[in-house]
Amino acid sequence: MAPKKKTAEDAAPAENDIPMGEAPAAAIESSRAEDSNDPSNLVANEQRIRILPGSSETAASFEFKKEDHTLGNSLRYIIMKNPQVEFCGYSIPHPSEELMNIRIQTYEGTAAVDALEKGFNDLIDLCDIVADKFISAGEGMATQMET
Repeated sequence: MAPKKKTAEDAAPAENDIPMGEAPAAAIESSRAEDSNDPSNLVANEQRIRILPGSSETAASFEFKKEDHTLGNSLRYIIMKNPQVEFCGYSIPHPSEELMNIRIQTYEGTAAVDALEKGFNDLIDLCDIVADKFISAGEGMATQMET
């Protein structure tokens, strides 16, 4: 069966659609309350990372709760940039579970936990650089649009 063709009525915004900037704060907060991955909804004492059994000083597997490919692939990429890391890979054990596992193997003299911590710090630094460039490019576009 061929897909239904869109009509002008399908493309028109609904009567109750409003721009995000005009949305009442209560509506934004209620949508945030439903998001299980929103950091403000996490319990302060909840432990979200654990070292899996069978780990050693230079080879360890970590389990992350409430994480997915977004953090897994980014963290794997950044950790592999570390010259002291021999191997880093991640997996999602099952799509219906909010778990992500990451395995780190380092060369002698570097702990896997230290490589993970360095990976977190490097990823934060990279995100800060991207955010700064995005903001400055947006400001540049705004001034360009004004002229």
